[in-house]
Amino acid sequence: MTTRSLILWPRATAKAKLTKAKLSQSQLITKLTWAANIAALSGLLAFASPAMAKGPVEIRVAIKRNAAEINIGSSVDAIVQNSAGKTIGEIKGMNGFVASRQNGQVALDQWRSGVITVQPKDANGVVWIGDRWYRGRVVIVPTGDGLTAVNWVDVEQYLYSVLGGEMNGSWHQEALKAQAVAARTYALHKQEKSRNSIYDVVDTTSSQVYRGIQDESTGTQLAVNATKGQVLTYNNRLILAAFHSSAGGQTDNVEEVWVQPLPYLRSVPDFDQDAPVFRWDKSFSQAEISSLIGCKGGTVQSFVPVSRTTGQRVKLMDVKTNRGTCRMEGEAIQAKLKLRSSKFNIIAQPQTVTAADGKSTSKIMNFGVSGSGFGHGLGLSQYGALGMAKKGYNYQQIVAHYYVNTQLTVIAPAS
Repeated sequence: MTTRSLILWPRATAKAKLTKAKLSQSQLITKLTWAANIAALSGLLAFASPAMAKGPVEIRVAIKRNAAEINIGSSVDAIVQNSAGKTIGEIKGMNGFVASRQNGQVALDQWRSGVITVQPKDANGVVWIGDRWYRGRVVIVPTGDGLTAVNWVDVEQYLYSVLGGEMNGSWHQEALKAQAVAARTYALHKQEKSRNSIYDVVDTTSSQVYRGIQDESTGTQLAVNATKGQVLTYNNRLILAAFHSSAGGQTDNVEEVWVQPLPYLRSVPDFDQDAPVFRWDKSFSQAEISSLIGCKGGTVQSFVPVSRTTGQRVKLMDVKTNRGTCRMEGEAIQAKLKLRSSKFNIIAQPQTVTAADGKSTSKIMNFGVSGSGFGHGLGLSQYGALGMAKKGYNYQQIVAHYYVNTQLTVIAPAS
């Protein structure tokens, strides 16, 4: 794996606005919570903020979407900007505000604008969005019938939290570093695809788990700082760095699970044998599984695999009932039964039950599901990365294993 330099131009600064409101009782309680927590946060912020290069790469994260109102604040005094980027006021630190929508604009206290931005005046200040602290600044935009709050944050600082949301911050550093490289690549790849959107990613597993300061730790900050700016490329382009919890022994070729074939998301052995989700079981009564599957309104008799992926995930499975057979995709069955992955077997378990009188008997049918792994099984396996790290592999070797024939590249922010 070679190391190259790739220039990424920073995105234009967003222009946005806020609205101020009287503190309700719940907000007063929230304000007290801020005061209790901010002292603990200050030490973490000081540790995690090395000197940043000029023009840091920012990521735009949707925190609240189409909300009627959004609680906003700052740990320190902050400026309020309008749509043109002009400063129109300031808010005091440790005060609660409510952004609302009025006549198609964002309203905050006496301020009104098409978009409002709140940015702490101190580099170590953090913003309050909804019910959590976040680094960077917050941009409030009218969307649909409500408002969307977007956190504009340096991608490295964003990753401090993502690592804690996606992994355990106390895990082996080499596993955390591998996750940092994958998460950074994933975020910037998503950003490339979202040029015309008001945000790049969301804060849930639909993108990457991001819950602000609360998920940061010394472990996540060390891993991000140690891999600063490093991403994975293939033919000089950012890759789709998919990752998941556990593949159950073998990852998959992407075209067997999704549609588009990608040369770097190939089936490789997983090192996740120690994962708590490596093997799992679940059971259903016949009535329960018949209701959940919903095949022709019939009673399920058996499940017969038709085809599987290289990693042994179910592609197609025949569900046989007393009213006929339904051919279903493995992911559809996974969703209906709320299974951890599509790597499973379902076995009919007929039983004879003796009545309380000890004489009469009846037959019942249950179904046992035995499965492996957690997630889609593509790209980096988080428990597999941990397993490799414990065996002595470094993060470069880990990402090279899960992302085949990729290059570790260093992004250089434009000055």
